[in-house]
Amino acid sequence: MTTTLYAVGDLGPERDDPASLFTRVREELRGGDIVFGQLEMNLTRRGTRMPQARHTARCDPRAAADLRDAGFTVLSWAGNHCMDWGPEGFHDTIDALTDAGITVAGVGADLTAARAPRLVEHDGTTVAFLAYCSILPAGYWATGNRPGCAPLRAHTHYEQIEPDQPGTPARVHTYAHREDLAALLDDVRRARELADVVVLSMHWGVHFVPAVLADYQREVAHAAVDAGADLVLGHHAHILKGVEVYRGKAIFYSLGNFAMDLPMTAEHAARPSFRELLRLHPGWEPDLDSTYNFPPDSRKTVLVRCAIERGEITSVGFSPADISRRSVPELLSPADPRFTDVVDYLAAAGADQGLDTVFTVEGDHVLVHAAT
Repeated sequence: MTTTLYAVGDLGPERDDPASLFTRVREELRGGDIVFGQLEMNLTRRGTRMPQARHTARCDPRAAADLRDAGFTVLSWAGNHCMDWGPEGFHDTIDALTDAGITVAGVGADLTAARAPRLVEHDGTTVAFLAYCSILPAGYWATGNRPGCAPLRAHTHYEQIEPDQPGTPARVHTYAHREDLAALLDDVRRARELADVVVLSMHWGVHFVPAVLADYQREVAHAAVDAGADLVLGHHAHILKGVEVYRGKAIFYSLGNFAMDLPMTAEHAARPSFRELLRLHPGWEPDLDSTYNFPPDSRKTVLVRCAIERGEITSVGFSPADISRRSVPELLSPADPRFTDVVDYLAAAGADQGLDTVFTVEGDHVLVHAAT
């Protein structure tokens, strides 16, 4: 018996009819036995916007039912927007998703709850989901007596390349917070004892900048696989990043967006904070007539497909997809030139960072292999 696990990138409905985001992918998503995504939007009509929230929006809690109807069974809420609307918005979101029958990973009333694995069973196969966040506004991560997300903090060190030349560029070094990494690895080992397959979701990395991976991402991903993780799913960058196969396990450093609204007003487009973001990605300009104001590269996305047989992942691949100016994802056929564009983009992003993963087209999807 084969269990199909699907996974996608960021989800953030900011519209009155969230179901319309999934009109072109609903049937395919519903074909998965376990379907995972990363929620970027509070589902609440209560709360006060936190002052440290750089950009935020919210959607009616009824959107949870639309996400479940679209096929989603597991969502990570461990991200840099989880506390944007305070404790009320945080708990409203968890309650709405839970009431809709969706398992919520990476968050809780305290750190112990946020770190606890979420176990999902299908036809005798148990899959454990763990979710952590490295993009952490102050007060967003859970502690022993505070709600929030499970943290994987990272430190940054700037090394001046030419110490005798003031103002020259610096190398950027990052490494994982030792205690957070140790806790994550303990969680993976415990989940390994409870489940056949362990899936790790990471909200991390360098947003909007093409290809670039931060040092700590590989450090954490490799350590997690060494501890027993079977699949690593990265989010937050809003564009696709490279894919690695390490010790036979797939690491998707960023799945990009999947069904994500970002409407734009002239006032928002003129904000200094938004103009700073535009400089991170060449060719990115606001489009006031679109509901999808992300970099042009972010229209490329994927639906990850994993087959689980006899308690282990036996194949990993993806279906290329494209996101419209109305934020609606569409799966692509191999005859569509955009299909090849997505595959080539992923290959180039990986090669830029020294990843030598091989992609082979099989039917209407792409298999992921380590280079031999």
